[in-house]
Amino acid sequence: MIKIKNIYYMLSYAFYALNDDKYKKVETEEFENTADLFSEILAIGVSKQIKQGLVKDYIDVRETTSSIRGKIEITDSINSKSFLKKQLTCTYDEFSVNCYLNQILKSTMLVLLKSDISSHQKKKLKNILRYFTEVDLIDVNSINWKIRFDRNNQTYRMLIGVCYLTIKGLLQSEKSGETKLMQFIDDQLMNRLYEKFILNYYKKEHPSVKASASQINWQLDDGIDYLLPRMQSDIMLDYGDKVLIIDAKYYKNTTQSYYNTNTIHSGNLYQIFTYVKNKQLENNNWEVSGMLLYARTDEEILPNNSYQMSGNTISVKTLDLNQDFTLIKEQLDKIVDDYF
Repeated sequence: MIKIKNIYYMLSYAFYALNDDKYKKVETEEFENTADLFSEILAIGVSKQIKQGLVKDYIDVRETTSSIRGKIEITDSINSKSFLKKQLTCTYDEFSVNCYLNQILKSTMLVLLKSDISSHQKKKLKNILRYFTEVDLIDVNSINWKIRFDRNNQTYRMLIGVCYLTIKGLLQSEKSGETKLMQFIDDQLMNRLYEKFILNYYKKEHPSVKASASQINWQLDDGIDYLLPRMQSDIMLDYGDKVLIIDAKYYKNTTQSYYNTNTIHSGNLYQIFTYVKNKQLENNNWEVSGMLLYARTDEEILPNNSYQMSGNTISVKTLDLNQDFTLIKEQLDKIVDDYF
C-alpha cells in the first residue's frame, strides 16, 4: 500500500516541473484516490498552460469550399460532384490548437470526469475543458505515447506523463465493454515510477554522490559478447572508490514462496549479484556493493538482510511508502550515510 500523497512526492522527483510553486498546495490537500490526485495536477498544470497559450501545430485539413485554398483534390471534387454547387474539395495545412498533444489532454480529462473523483475536481476540469472546444477527442486506448518534445512543447512533458499514468496505469476495461479507473496505478507502471523517483531523489538531494542509471560491462575473458543481455542498472551511486548498485523493485510480494518456505526472489538476487561482480572486476580497488530495495508490502515476512558474497556486500531491504514522506527521505538518506 502507498499513501496517495506520496505518489505526488514521487512524481515531483520524476518530473521536476512539479516543483513549481503553483503545485505547492497539492502537498496540503488530501485525496481519496489516485485519480483525484491526477485530476488536481492536470487542473493546475493545464490552467497554467492555458495562460501561457495552448501549443499549436500544423494539421491537415480537408474541406469542400467555394473559395480555393491549398491543394485542389480533383478526384474527390468530381466524385462528390461538389463542382455542381460551385465548390471544390481542397486540402491545406492549418496552424491550430487541434493538435495531438491537446487531444491527449482533452481526452484524458474527459476520462477523469467519468471516474470517481470529487465534485470539486470535476468542476475544475469542466471549466478547463471550455478552452478545448476546438480540440477533437481521440481513442485513449490507441494513443501513440512516443512523443518528441522540443523547446516549443517542453512544458507538456509532465502533463503528458500524468496522462500516460492515468490511461496506462489506471484505466481498466470491464467485460461489459465499459471502462473504469482503478484507485491505484498498476504495479508495472508503479515500478517504473519507483525506480525514477529513487534515482532522481539521489540526484537532487545528494549532489556530492554521482547518481546514474549506468550500464555495466560484461567482464569477458575472450571479449565475445554475442547474445549476452545488456546489464542496465536502475540506480548506481558512486562516491570516491565506493559504488552501490541499487535494483528497485515494486512487487505485490517481496519474497517468493515454495512449499510454504519464503525466500528472496531468486532471479532478482542472481541479477544484482551478477551486476556487482562484473562491476567489481572493472577495478579491484573499488568497493562495490549491491542492494535490492523493495517497496514494502503488508506481508508478515519482509527481507532486511545483508550478505557477504565472494567479497562483496549484497543487501535486501524494504522502503515503506505508506508513511510520512519525511520518514521515506530519512530512510533513503540513511542508505547514503551507511555506504558512503
